[in-house]
Amino acid sequence: MAVTDYHSLAAQARSDADAATLANVRDRCLRAEAAWLAMAKRQDLTDTARARREAAAADARAERLSDEAE
Repeated sequence: MAVTDYHSLAAQARSDADAATLANVRDRCLRAEAAWLAMAKRQDLTDTARARREAAAADARAERLSDEAE
């Protein structure tokens, strides 16, 4: 599964907005940047939650193995 780098897409949209000469194009690029940043934030939160879940699961497995060894 390919992981999309929403932060780079937002940066590209901002760059496009800064280079735009037409107001409607600049506005479209700024809306795209806002959307990419929102997606990046959700992805970051998901990644953090996944890492916490995986760490908790690993701790639980280690504790279970430790209890079994005793």
